[in-house]
Amino acid sequence: MSCREERPRNNMKSWAPTIHLNIGFVVGVLFMLLVYLVISQQAAISGLSVAATVAQWIADKQLIQRPGETLVTSDLQRISNKQLVQGSGESAENGKVVHNTKGYYSETCEVHGDVRVNGTALSVSLVPSSWSERREWRIQPYSRKTLPGIKAVTVAQLPDKAAAPACTARYSVPAVLFAVGGLTGNFWHDFTDVLVPLFIASRRYDGEVQLLITNAQPWWPAAYRPILRRLSRYDVVDLDGDEHVRCFPHVTVGIHMHKDLSIIPEWVPGRRRLSMPDFTRFLREIYALPRGAPVSLVREPGRRPRLLLIHRRHSRRFMNEQEILRAAEAAGFEAAAIDLRRDVGVEAQARAVNSHDVLLGVHGAGLTNMLFLPPGGVLIQVVPYGKLEHIARMEYGEPAKDMGLRYLEYSVSAAESTLMETLGPEHPAIKDPDAVHRSGWNNMTEFYLNKQSVRVDVARFAPTLARAFDHLRQQ
Repeated sequence: MSCREERPRNNMKSWAPTIHLNIGFVVGVLFMLLVYLVISQQAAISGLSVAATVAQWIADKQLIQRPGETLVTSDLQRISNKQLVQGSGESAENGKVVHNTKGYYSETCEVHGDVRVNGTALSVSLVPSSWSERREWRIQPYSRKTLPGIKAVTVAQLPDKAAAPACTARYSVPAVLFAVGGLTGNFWHDFTDVLVPLFIASRRYDGEVQLLITNAQPWWPAAYRPILRRLSRYDVVDLDGDEHVRCFPHVTVGIHMHKDLSIIPEWVPGRRRLSMPDFTRFLREIYALPRGAPVSLVREPGRRPRLLLIHRRHSRRFMNEQEILRAAEAAGFEAAAIDLRRDVGVEAQARAVNSHDVLLGVHGAGLTNMLFLPPGGVLIQVVPYGKLEHIARMEYGEPAKDMGLRYLEYSVSAAESTLMETLGPEHPAIKDPDAVHRSGWNNMTEFYLNKQSVRVDVARFAPTLARAFDHLRQQ
């Protein structure tokens, strides 16, 4: 059936089309008013302007550009020119510095617009499109903002273009500026303080981001080169002594540590919600680790799961290591002890741990290797004497659960500690651990971490091994 214009009959009212037109107009106005009221309500709830909310709505429809991409339609180009939305998917105005102090540990600045990084001055300058008030922040780009010995970065919102340093290198991708130094050099701190926060800051860009590093010793980027190369497609720029003024459309100054060796998904910038299983999967991809699940005793009832005991050379050693290994064998495991020294390389460590189902060790940085266990595996942490359970759970217990591992804990009694032999039963470190804790961190670490090793009572430890085996039996 074809469509044609139908003329009104002579006996029809001549104003009928006008009624139809008016009704359509009213319906259209009411619809637009309803949309405006809904968006206004969302803006009021979120604290954003209506314009920013509209832009976010468009971003949710995937109409806003990603870093390095351009928009096609003229309407979207006008929105981009107004810079209502960042390429990362976060609401922000052009020329805006967002200072983030969320959490206990860190502070960061998100700088969007014409951003210029001066390595010699260790400064990040935001150049306004028109005159503005000068504002300044001092940001420690290490994740622990109170730690001494880290050079601060000056973040300045300049009053006008005349005050801006001239660009000598220009980039179309965003940048993340971070410091190493601090407590790095300790395997746990390398991941907790730098690598996990850097993953949080840069993963949203899918490699299209420039990493800018300060305060780094040459060995650090070399040790973690595979991770850095996967986070960014570009060579890391060492800002210390860098003579360039590098210009970016967006710079994140500092990295944010959510909590010890873990991620709070709701705090992750951008639209992507990351978690610790995302990070451990990321590591397995980087190092081509073959195992994404532990042995299944349901599917392979005759298979013996593998237990890896972390051998330590100095403090917090297992004094009866062979006896513990025999107890693990008796519990049904294939057990071995390995010295997980970083001088053999992170990849070698990762492959060794991934080939096992259970990781057993005394509280210490070696337990960081749980990152490479197959999800569903087991971490057994032996907690030295001295009321260290809270620290042990915070640093390893809770992160293990966040990674999807089964966490088991065994607390050493005074009789199992070498402190009983070296200090005697009447020493305050044996009789009153609370008093030692009250005397300060240095005393606590000196006695309970630096001077103590353990001799595990294997009969008392046997139920912990049995629980680990039972967990794997259910996989």
